[in-house]
Amino acid sequence: MSVRKYSACLVLLVATFADASAATFEFNGRASGWLVASWDTSFVGQAGLRYLPEARFTVPICRQVAVDADASVNGFASAGTRSFDSTDFEAQVKPYRATVRLSSPRFEARAGLQKINFGSAMLLRPLMWFDRVDPRDPLELTDGVYGLLARYYFQNNINIWGWGLLGNSSPKGWEVYGSERWNLEPGARVQFPVPLGEVAASYHCRRFTSRTITPEPAVYAVNEDRLGIDGKWDVGVGVLFEATMGRQVDEARWDTMWQRMATFGLDYTFGIGSGLGVIAEHMLVGAADRPFGSGQNVQLSALMLSFPMGLLDNLRGMVYYDWNNEDPYSYLGWQRTLDNWIFSVGAFWNPDQPAAAAGRPVAGAAGKGVRVEVVFNH
Repeated sequence: MSVRKYSACLVLLVATFADASAATFEFNGRASGWLVASWDTSFVGQAGLRYLPEARFTVPICRQVAVDADASVNGFASAGTRSFDSTDFEAQVKPYRATVRLSSPRFEARAGLQKINFGSAMLLRPLMWFDRVDPRDPLELTDGVYGLLARYYFQNNINIWGWGLLGNSSPKGWEVYGSERWNLEPGARVQFPVPLGEVAASYHCRRFTSRTITPEPAVYAVNEDRLGIDGKWDVGVGVLFEATMGRQVDEARWDTMWQRMATFGLDYTFGIGSGLGVIAEHMLVGAADRPFGSGQNVQLSALMLSFPMGLLDNLRGMVYYDWNNEDPYSYLGWQRTLDNWIFSVGAFWNPDQPAAAAGRPVAGAAGKGVRVEVVFNH
């Protein structure tokens, strides 16, 4: 059957079984404004506005089955200055989410620009393959990826995922080079319960173009495979682990590079006040020409304390430490939630020149400073 005939049949099927009278439309949005003042080698100031409108349309197809469409854009404008000598201005409007989803109580298929994330770790995430969520960001903003994601949930709590990404040329997650835009990136994940917790295994492969400068400029294609495992258990204290192994093969020279990451962590809530939450994680990062060979290695640690101060206020503190460069990255934030409003103030103390080896989990403004943000949801 041709694509045109298949599409016509699908449209006819939806029109036949859809209950138009039960269709719903929702529109909401999130507006935010922020001010940042920091100091690294000189004073840096920034002010900005952002608006994320979102529209969702839902149509029931038959009993317990529905189709919905979701679309949102990210529009922002910011102005910054360094030592009051120079000023830069940036404004942009870009797609943020755009999906069509078919769902039932045990199945979901979602196509379009979407957020895909999974794993057990919270602060140092080897399985940060498709997003770049910063745990210090109260909005948890991250660009989406284009693709198709399907998930099925069995009655015994086993669930399986399958996806195919296409059209993503910008780097995502830990990537340095974005994928070839129109080369399909397939992947899968299976997650199943075990005594006192759950474990999962994930796989993804892609193709990208790498560039070198030394010993001479060159451009070559690389095939990459990734395998990840993760798990978490509640044994009185929450225990988690997350590990990945990636293989990159240069098509021209058949050189192979192995990249490995592993995170181990604990979380616990102490009975202090409304509950003092503590999360501690340690990550090992390495690269070599053999799966477990010696090579470049990095160690990172992270600690987060979260303390609710009543129903409206929450205080959080985070410290990342790069053991190789002996650099700490510190953050202390307060947040108040009032109906549709969120007010947050965060102070950070980072190296003036953050080390590239520290990775994106400790990314943020260089130096030390303060960030104030106001958010309105409607």
